[in-house]
Amino acid sequence: MGSLRFPFWSSQPWKRPCSSSHGSSFSAAGVVGSVVAAVGAGIGLSLSITHNATNQKDPLLQRALDSIFSNFRPNCSSPMWGSLSLADNSSEAMEPKTGVSFPSILNDTRRLLGIGLRKKSVLGLKSIDVYAFGVYADESDIKNFLNEKYGKLSVSVLKENKEFQEDVLAKDIGMTVRLQIVYGRLSIRSIRSAFEESVGSRLQKFGGSDNQELLQRFTSQFKDEYKIPKGSVIEVSRKRGHVLCTKIDGKEIGSIQSKLLCQSILDLYVGEDPFDRQAKEDIDCKLASLVIQ
Repeated sequence: MGSLRFPFWSSQPWKRPCSSSHGSSFSAAGVVGSVVAAVGAGIGLSLSITHNATNQKDPLLQRALDSIFSNFRPNCSSPMWGSLSLADNSSEAMEPKTGVSFPSILNDTRRLLGIGLRKKSVLGLKSIDVYAFGVYADESDIKNFLNEKYGKLSVSVLKENKEFQEDVLAKDIGMTVRLQIVYGRLSIRSIRSAFEESVGSRLQKFGGSDNQELLQRFTSQFKDEYKIPKGSVIEVSRKRGHVLCTKIDGKEIGSIQSKLLCQSILDLYVGEDPFDRQAKEDIDCKLASLVIQ
């Protein structure tokens, strides 16, 4: 099978996994039964505590509980959201469909906000999981740039605030999007082609049509000599001064100073038309909760 091309990208929402903490001697069947009973009775808080406290050392239980919890969408303002958030002390979080894990903290300062899955629709007949992604932000930058303006708003109001979302894209907040390849036949040429289309459309959205030179500077970093087998990690990071730094498997392949380029890249994951809408909702909730802390 030849390498993928990307003109038919489509995003699919996923249900964010619940985090786990300490193991327990409860049996899988007993705990799952209790969880189902709690759901039937509408005891959301009890259910979240049960899931959070019992499945670290039992993979069967982990899968069973993840399956049950995947039917629930987190609500930022509910008690359950607090127990399921990515703000706990877990060392990593997992994208449930692919099993890809993401560290909860990146480069010591950047906190994981949400996880998503990028899918490719092939002629409308089937979808292929191409890569899982995690979006990170520097917690101190979030507070420094956004707290004064938005800190008095509630989470439920803030996560729906369009101006707040625009400021996240435009301000000089340190952010990273970490991509982990899960499709084994992906070529660097396909990645380059995908960015030409998706980033090109965002550059036009934010800066008009005359940005081909900037787009070429970014996509030309993905040279044919680089290999990206399954498991490869690509990171694109906005650093201080609106510098976009790109790495493949930890090796920096280039950096470009451009507020427009940083904004356009991040818009793919946290903008109005994101690759994964459920991931964006999780990210909005997490950003809002960090701002008002």
